Amino acid sequence: MTGIGVIANAGVIVNNNIVLIDTYDRLRREGVAAHEAILETCRERARPVVLTAVTAILGVLPIAFGMNVEFLSREITIGAPATQWWINLSTAIVFGLGFATLLTLIVTPAALMAIENMRTWRLRQFARWRIWRGRPAAA
Repeated sequence: MTGIGVIANAGVIVNNNIVLIDTYDRLRREGVAAHEAILETCRERARPVVLTAVTAILGVLPIAFGMNVEFLSREITIGAPATQWWINLSTAIVFGLGFATLLTLIVTPAALMAIENMRTWRLRQFARWRIWRGRPAAA
């Protein structure tokens, strides 16, 4: 069941990263500098990313604690046999989503800036190469 929890995390994590990257791309198309676009993306999208993760974690947390709610008999039991199947799945979701949300808010903007820095470096190297190529050969 832990594997299913990891797969369930993948959808939420990918969606959060798509939201961040889409906002960054939109700002770049509007002409905002890369550093400013990354900062603005984090300002705009941090709250939706965190709220998505927190609501998913809070929704699954009772299962991770082994709580079983019987609506018909109006009983709440902890450690019931029915919960034993779901504890591994819910624990994977809780910890995986918490850790991945931190990575989404730290690593994705850092990767976007690294890509932009590499692009700028490559353009400078190409410009140097063009200048070097245009010079006459030494006698």
